[in-house]
Amino acid sequence: MTVAEKTFLSHPFDDDKLKEECGVFGVIGVADAANFVALGLHALQHRGQEAGGIVAHDPAKGFNSAHRFGYVRDNFTKASLMETLPGPLAIGHVRYSTAGSKAAVIRDIQPFFGEFSMGGCAIAHNGNLTNADALRRELIDRGAIFQSGSDSECIIHLMARSIQTNHAERIADALRRVEGAFSVIAMTRTKLIGVRDPLGVRPLVLGRLGENGYVLSSETCALDIIGAELVREIEPGEMVIIHEGQIESTRPFHAAQPRFCIFEHVYFSRPDSIIGGRSVYETRRQIGVELAREAPVEADLVCPVPDSGTPAAIGYSQESGIPFALGITRNQYMGRTFIEPTEHIRNMGVRLKLNVNRCLIKGKRVVLVDDSVVRGTTSRKIKEMILEAGAAEVHFRIASPPTAWPCFYGVDTPDRNKLLAARMSVEEMRDWIGVNSLEFISLDGLYRAAGAEAGRDNACPQYCDACFSGDYPVKPSDQIGKGFKMKG
Repeated sequence: MTVAEKTFLSHPFDDDKLKEECGVFGVIGVADAANFVALGLHALQHRGQEAGGIVAHDPAKGFNSAHRFGYVRDNFTKASLMETLPGPLAIGHVRYSTAGSKAAVIRDIQPFFGEFSMGGCAIAHNGNLTNADALRRELIDRGAIFQSGSDSECIIHLMARSIQTNHAERIADALRRVEGAFSVIAMTRTKLIGVRDPLGVRPLVLGRLGENGYVLSSETCALDIIGAELVREIEPGEMVIIHEGQIESTRPFHAAQPRFCIFEHVYFSRPDSIIGGRSVYETRRQIGVELAREAPVEADLVCPVPDSGTPAAIGYSQESGIPFALGITRNQYMGRTFIEPTEHIRNMGVRLKLNVNRCLIKGKRVVLVDDSVVRGTTSRKIKEMILEAGAAEVHFRIASPPTAWPCFYGVDTPDRNKLLAARMSVEEMRDWIGVNSLEFISLDGLYRAAGAEAGRDNACPQYCDACFSGDYPVKPSDQIGKGFKMKG
C-alpha cells in the first residue's frame, strides 16, 4: 500500500478533525499483564490509530517489547507476538504524531526504554512538552544521543542525568524540568508508576483488577474491557508508585490551579468514559441542551454528524422538541479499499464514509449537529450531500466554540492560519460553508454543560480551553521561539 493510500484511508475527512493525543495503559500484579494491556489499548484506540507498543517485564526473562504500526487488533491479538511479552507487569501506548516526526518511523513508537544504573525503566507519555526543542538542544550539547524525533524521549535523557538514587525520584526530577502537558506511565522491574502534570491537562485514572492487580489508564472505558474497578483519578501534580499491592502517593511539583482539557468532554474521550465523576455521554448530551437554548431554529429534523455529534444532537432534540433522526449513515467498515486513491477518489472521501438517507431528508429543514469545525472542508462536503438529497434548509449547530487557536499540549492541530475560525467571523464561516445558519455553543455554555453552573471563571478558568480562547495555561516556549504570537 502506498503512503498516499494509507493517508487517504486513515483520514477520509481530509484531516478536518482534531486528532486525539495518545493513550496510555499499564497493568501490574496479574499473570500475562501484556494481554490485559493489549485489551486496554484496544479500548483506547480512538486516542491513537497510527501505531502502538507494549513493554513487559518477567522476573525470569527480563524486559521485552513490541512496537508496531497500525491498529491494536491487527498486531497485539496474535498469540505468537503476545507470547514474547510475558510477565506480571506491562505498559502500553497508542499513538498519533503530536510532536517529532510526522512520518512513519518505528523508533518514534512508545513506550521508550532506558537502562539505568539501578535497572531498566520504560515510559509512555500522553501529552506534549512545550519546551522540548530547548531541552533537546541542551541535552545534545551535553552528549545525549537521541534515537527518535519524539519530545517524550527527553524524559528518558533527563532521567539519565539525574543524580537521584531511584527511578521514581529520577522521573520526578526529569518532569520538574519539562513544561507543557504530561500524563506519564512508567515501569521498572517491580513497580508501576503514574504521574500527571500540575495542571492535570491530560487524563489518567487508577483501577483495581482482582485481588492484587492495579491498572493505570487514560480513560475509564479501558478499565471496563478488562473488568477492572475504577478506584479514582490520579490528581493533578500527583505521582503514584504501585509496588507489591501497595500504593504510595507523592506530590513532587509545586501546586497549581488545575486546567483539565475541556475538549476531552467534547470529543476526545469515549462517551462511555467517566471524567470527574461525570459521564462523558451525559456532558455531551447536556452540550446539546445548552446549544438548543442558545441557538434555537425552526426545523423539521435534528441529525447528528456521525458519530461524535450524536449525544449533542440527542440533547438538542430533547430540549428543542424537534424530532431526532439518523439522516446520515456512517459506513462502519470504512478501511482498506481496492480502489487506488486518485485525486477524483480522494475528493469522494466523505461519501465513502458517510451517506445521506434521502427519503428522510428530502424536503426537510435539517439541523446538523457536529462536535467542531476545524478547517471547514468536511462541513462543506456534508452540506452539499444534504442539499443534493433534497433538503429544504441546512442549519449547522456546533457542540464547541469556534476553534481559533492551535493546541500545544498533545493535540495535533493545524497551523493557526489553517483554522477557519482564525480567519473568519461566524457569519463569514456560514457563508463560506454555504448553510442557512451556523451557530456554536458559547464558552460559558460549554462550561455549564461540563458541570460549572456559573460558566467560565475568566479570572481563573477551570479548564484548559486555549483552542477556543487563546488563553494558554503554559506558554508554548518552543512555538514562541518559532514566531508564534500569543493572544493579546
